[in-house]
Amino acid sequence: MAREKPEAAAEAEATPERSYREQLDFLNPIAQPLASRKLTRKLYKCIRKAAKHKQIRRGVKEVQKFINKGEKGITVLAGDTLPIDVYCHIPIMCEDRSLPYAYVPSKSDLGAAAGSKRPTCVIMIKPHEEYQETYDECLEEVSALPLPL
Repeated sequence: MAREKPEAAAEAEATPERSYREQLDFLNPIAQPLASRKLTRKLYKCIRKAAKHKQIRRGVKEVQKFINKGEKGITVLAGDTLPIDVYCHIPIMCEDRSLPYAYVPSKSDLGAAAGSKRPTCVIMIKPHEEYQETYDECLEEVSALPLPL
């Protein structure tokens, strides 16, 4: 057990944080509309607040289930998920139900914002009165993003 900790620390140092620009190199061809650097930061902040109040849905299966049930919220997808077949149906479901959605560059950053050590490819942020101002700001900006054709 004592041996594993130094290895994990060395592994963390070996994979330094990538900048927004560097993360854009790993995007899928379907990652549209992509959130800007500023909007990405706002979305991560909103996800952190929502996770604190247990107001997020995480993972393809769970998000898909709650979209089908008619739950409202902002859907945030990771743009570097491969294979894209895993979650390429989620944007279509969102468009059918008029739900706003946006892509962010990194699934590991998306998972970290949700308070998880594991990367996640899709999260739905539900509205809540504790962070309503941040949520409304993100909702307005995500809704203003141009949808792909």
